[in-house]
Amino acid sequence: MDNDFCTPSGDGDTYPSDCEVREGYRQIARDKAARETRSNAWQLTLPKAKPIKLLLLDVDGVLTDGSLIYSHEGHESKAFNTQDGFGLRMLQDAGIEVGIITARSSEALTRRGQDLKILHLYQGAPNKLDAYKEIIKKTGHKPIEIAYMGDDWLDLVLLKRVGLAVAPANAVTEIKELVHYTTEKSGGHGAVRELCDLILEAQNRHQELLQHYMNR
Repeated sequence: MDNDFCTPSGDGDTYPSDCEVREGYRQIARDKAARETRSNAWQLTLPKAKPIKLLLLDVDGVLTDGSLIYSHEGHESKAFNTQDGFGLRMLQDAGIEVGIITARSSEALTRRGQDLKILHLYQGAPNKLDAYKEIIKKTGHKPIEIAYMGDDWLDLVLLKRVGLAVAPANAVTEIKELVHYTTEKSGGHGAVRELCDLILEAQNRHQELLQHYMNR
């Protein structure tokens, strides 16, 4: 095992060194501890997250905390979470597409979408079902291969049609009662990152990506 803590075995060695063996056991223990700290709801949702090829998101209350900030000139501002953004980039690195469907429009979201290279960005879409159908037609993905996160009634039309329906902790009660999984984090405070981690773990990519960054 080649890692930062052990010297690899010599060229002629058949067996790993004692250090490598110990580090292997430590990794097994770390993986076991990580699994045990996840909730039962997380574990039960993993099978639904395994086939996901496309993650679609609402914005206000999901990618943000739902606050709307206006300047004196009437310009709208939004605050986005950097950990959410990194999670979405990891999904894209794993070959999973990301899209946004929101009833509102803002320059801030346009900029954020460009920064994250969002493939499907639909703003000013009060009828989210039309945007959803257009994305399905364009990508060819089946509903079972699509996940959606929303927090309010406007999201019901999509949450009941996708293979993995998710709500942030701040979602209204009716949404939480419908979805497959409710995150422990709230919108704008890591809810999207939590969902990204769930999908990556379900597809056995989480540890691979983590190790990539550990070895940099």
